[in-house]
Amino acid sequence: MVSYLSLLQHSPGHVVSVELRPPRAELRPAEGIDAWIDTYHAIRSLTRQDVRVMVTDSAVGAQEENNLRHLVANLGEDVARNHVVPFLTAKHSLEYCLEYADQAVDRGFSSLVVLGGDKHVGRPRCVEHAWQLRELIHARHPEIDLGGWANPAADPAQQVAFLGDGRVAASFYLTQIVSHHNAAEVERFLVEADRQRLALPGVFGVFYYRSANPRTLATLSQFLPVPVEGLTAEFGAGATAVEVCARTIRALTSLGARHFYISNLPLRGTAATFNAIMEQTGLLAPH
Repeated sequence: MVSYLSLLQHSPGHVVSVELRPPRAELRPAEGIDAWIDTYHAIRSLTRQDVRVMVTDSAVGAQEENNLRHLVANLGEDVARNHVVPFLTAKHSLEYCLEYADQAVDRGFSSLVVLGGDKHVGRPRCVEHAWQLRELIHARHPEIDLGGWANPAADPAQQVAFLGDGRVAASFYLTQIVSHHNAAEVERFLVEADRQRLALPGVFGVFYYRSANPRTLATLSQFLPVPVEGLTAEFGAGATAVEVCARTIRALTSLGARHFYISNLPLRGTAATFNAIMEQTGLLAPH
């Protein structure tokens, strides 16, 4: 089985993954069951197409169901473990985080993205920085590939230097959500990565904006950089959500970015929406 890291390193084309968010922990039992059923269907439909699926942990500070427990219990052997990349944030006890990593390895997952988590909402982190948690996990399980994090909107020299530091304890990295409306930031980051000869493969975050609803964009802006004016103009001119998402991927590809993950796809019709985006990007589907 090809690991996610190997795919990023050796794929001759572009790897486009999907990030899904598990149901919120506070849902009523019946609602939670329905939400998980939709999640399983989405994962199965994507992985059947050889698409890698990332499953978040405590996204935007909201407490979510234990993604690993549900994945193992309900996906069974239908989905190859190398096709699923769980997230773990430091917004749990240290004991929980280390046990989570133990379980991920025991259950056959080859990759794990380890992030700090938003400091401003939800539970406090068990460590100050995510690299500290990755170091502890790497010491216990050097065989699992760990993913880190970068923000192209921040100082590119500092961000790239951090990724190149051995203490980052990461084999690949994901980025904060980016857009064709702030492509200049991505370009500066890529130029700096090339200058510093960064070896780690990167996966750039792309958000599937479903509309330019002002209230929705204002809420999203609390957690990620949202190009409100640009999106409002695009949707106002008649662009569809699929077209807007595809424009970002095309723009970043033209700058030299190779791999992406798409966030916020609907849980129903997930694969169909993904395929529609891929068709408009002009890129080949991932291997």
